[in-house]
Order: sequence, then structure tokens, then C-alpha cells
Amino acid sequence: MTAWIEVCPVGAIPEEDVMKFDHGGKTFAVYRSPSDQYFATDGLCTHEQVHLADGLVMDNIIECPKHNGRFDYRTGAAKGAPVCVDLKTYPVKVEAGRVFLDLG
Repeated sequence: MTAWIEVCPVGAIPEEDVMKFDHGGKTFAVYRSPSDQYFATDGLCTHEQVHLADGLVMDNIIECPKHNGRFDYRTGAAKGAPVCVDLKTYPVKVEAGRVFLDLG
């Protein structure tokens, strides 16, 4: 079952950046790529449970602000030590100038 949740207006996330989004007691990270696509992952690093929205985004990679663990935010893939567990990803759509996240 699809459960689309409105996150923000298009453009609320700067290009090549990330925004923290909390819903239902869980934290998500929503990204805007350099090609103006939107992606979403779990919002906490799999290594130290630090908010990824406080990290650095560059070249489709989110870097954890605590231990510099890196993930490809498009796929959730862990990209090197100290992280070894991938992030869960979520479908995102843009409709009527708004960004939606599928939590279903």
C-alpha cells in the first residue's frame, strides 16, 4: 500500500543538499540532486545514529558529520568505513510543485 506524505515545496531543499524530515516518530533525509531529482533515505547514519541532514552532500554522496561515513543517497549504498550497513531508501515523487515521500 502506498502512503504518500507531503514533505515540502519544490525548491525548499537547495540543489545538492539534504533536509531532515520527521514523521511518525522516525527521521528521514530528503535530498535534491544536482540534476534536480529528489531522493529519500533513513535519516540516521547506520554506524552512530547521527542525523545525516547535518552532513555534507556532494556528487550524490551524503557524508555523516560524526565519522565521515559515506553513502550514495540514490541507492543507500554504504561507500566505505566506518559504515558497512546500507541506508534504507524510499520512493519520492514531485507533484503540483510539492515533494512527497512514500512510507508505505
